[in-house]
Amino acid sequence: MKTLDTQSVLIELQYLPNLEFFNCIQSFSEVIIESNENFVKQSYRNRCYILGANKTEMLVVPVIDGNKKVLIRDVKIDYSQRWDVNHWRTISAAYGKSPFYEFYSDYFRNIYDKKHIYLWDLNFEILTMCLKLLRVNKTIRQTEVYEKEVNSTVFDARNLINPKKTSDSSQFYLPSPYQQNFGNEFVPNLSIIDLLFCRGNQATEILKKSISI
Repeated sequence: MKTLDTQSVLIELQYLPNLEFFNCIQSFSEVIIESNENFVKQSYRNRCYILGANKTEMLVVPVIDGNKKVLIRDVKIDYSQRWDVNHWRTISAAYGKSPFYEFYSDYFRNIYDKKHIYLWDLNFEILTMCLKLLRVNKTIRQTEVYEKEVNSTVFDARNLINPKKTSDSSQFYLPSPYQQNFGNEFVPNLSIIDLLFCRGNQATEILKKSISI
């Protein structure tokens, strides 16, 4: 495990973030969320991956005007597709029988029931809830302006975690296998809900074992 000289990390807000995301922020005392960027398509900002009975499944939050240049805080969620109902149905089917589903499911279900207008608000509440469930205390603040180049005291992790990269090339994540619901072969770096629903209060310790920086 390498030691980073910086105390703060700058990173984008993601939807039901994967293990790599949490490994990244756990390595720093302060987390700075990029709140002044433009929305980036086909990124973890509005998608995640979970493990279903037959395969890895991608969940995407549909957004309005996602093809346009829109400030991330202004991106609105498209509820015409009933994505929230479909996501929760898929999550329940995948994890309904997992050991810790009954302990954690209501926390997430309550977030979906709020029907947030903005993707930013949905993702921020999810992040806050996940940190609470993981018992991880971090100083979190948001950027005031967008800066292409950041101060040398801040580690710039923006866009380093994206669906196009495999866990083999991850800078932050070294898979530490745990018992999942389906299959005999471990699927790495899924959404944090996979780890929470499958391993419960052991999740934080498993995350620590998989930190690679």
